[in-house]
Amino acid sequence: MAEYRILLKSSAAKEIEGIDSRGDRRRIVKKIAGLVANPRTHGSEKLAGHEDRYRIREGSYRIVYLIDDLRREVIVFRVGHRKDV
Repeated sequence: MAEYRILLKSSAAKEIEGIDSRGDRRRIVKKIAGLVANPRTHGSEKLAGHEDRYRIREGSYRIVYLIDDLRREVIVFRVGHRKDV
């Protein structure tokens, strides 16, 4: 299976930078990097009402992303605490 390219929206990058704990930031970045090989990994859930949007949990945080299979891209557009996302 060919790898996907990760695109991070600037708003998602700012949300990651705003996370206080460096350990949480590292785990989130590692989880996003893991989407390169398999964007529909174990634990990812399809968002209701959308054909190509998914979410995955990392600790107390949620990563929301879009999968474009034709372009082989994963676009991360939201990262935040589960209570907010």
